Amino acid sequence: MTKTAFRVLLSGVAIMSLQAAQAIDNDPGKGKKTKAPKENVTVAIDLSGLSYPAEKVFFTYYNSLTKVRYNDSIVVGNEKQVVFKTWLDEPVLGQLRVEPAEKKTPVKGQRIVPDNLSVFFEQGKINVLVKDSIKNAAVSGSKAHQEYLDIKSQVADYDPAFAVLYEQSSQHRKEKDEAGEKLVRKQIDSLNDVIREKVYKAYIKTKGKQSPVAIYALSQYSGYAIDADKVEPVYALLGPAVKNTPSGKIFKQRIATARQLAIGKPAIPFSQADTSGTPVSLASFKGKYVLIDFWASWCGPCRAENPNVVAAFQQYKNKDFTVLGISLDRPGQKDKWLKAIHDDQLDWTHVSDLQFWDNEVAKLYDIKAIPQNLLLDKEGKIIAKNIRGEELTATLAEILE
Repeated sequence: MTKTAFRVLLSGVAIMSLQAAQAIDNDPGKGKKTKAPKENVTVAIDLSGLSYPAEKVFFTYYNSLTKVRYNDSIVVGNEKQVVFKTWLDEPVLGQLRVEPAEKKTPVKGQRIVPDNLSVFFEQGKINVLVKDSIKNAAVSGSKAHQEYLDIKSQVADYDPAFAVLYEQSSQHRKEKDEAGEKLVRKQIDSLNDVIREKVYKAYIKTKGKQSPVAIYALSQYSGYAIDADKVEPVYALLGPAVKNTPSGKIFKQRIATARQLAIGKPAIPFSQADTSGTPVSLASFKGKYVLIDFWASWCGPCRAENPNVVAAFQQYKNKDFTVLGISLDRPGQKDKWLKAIHDDQLDWTHVSDLQFWDNEVAKLYDIKAIPQNLLLDKEGKIIAKNIRGEELTATLAEILE
């Protein structure tokens, strides 16, 4: 787990993102595949400095905005040179990974850390000179990668402060000091906010007109749930060429969707099948306060949050409050969805089309991470978003008591 991912888990509420779930799922057969009209990217990798025998090199990327996925691998020969050729319509963050010829046997309680390197790929020839390992390789020929490293370096300046907070959070958990841990989580959230403003927003202000990684910086600034009032002015700082990339166009649509789903707006109507296959419409819940809860049986943070939702439901189900669960479970895994409902005692209406991140309602609501939720009033208007734990109970108490 990267330090950045660790921050997300510790800051306030743990979430499972589309990117993280795709990385876990890692099925080359999923996602849209482009038929390259002509190769415009060459990645030349010199493995002569590698400190161990290698069997294969893997080149992968997944663009979470356009849903384009690429997977390829090459067997390493005696010449220790590997060349990938492909096609890109915009710069994209990807991974290079070396698979050793000698497989290590995992030691109980320890995880074998793969030798990989994140690279921002773009059109042209990119050279990767491996030193002792690919994670320490030098990359040249990609302006996008150099800009990416610049951003990473600025974020890394905050690592010591995060390390202190992580240690404090861990200690509070050991001592079961909920108040102390809650305070530290707020401090972590605040520090993440500082990074968003001083690193990602500042970068876009100075280089957003033409930077090949501007959309990446904007995505980091906006997070999984876009606040249109904050994000749209920053998007406006991007240059025309950046806005007209495939990801730039999609991001504009995401902002429009966020506007449509702002507090006070009516929820977008939908209908989806319940556990018995019967269509259930959102309109059928009119006259009740409804928590639309996006989750999945495979999502650890969702399962950890479920007891809080159960407690809120049990406390207020007789006061015109209910929950509508929308599951992002995988195709062919209805049994796991049903088992999770039963095991977690989720005694409310559940719907799903079992299409994983392609769930039609999730796409309609631009869900990029779970758990997420929206609280609707009796008229179907959005009155709160992403309220969990104590905040969920407190919000319901204010409304219903």
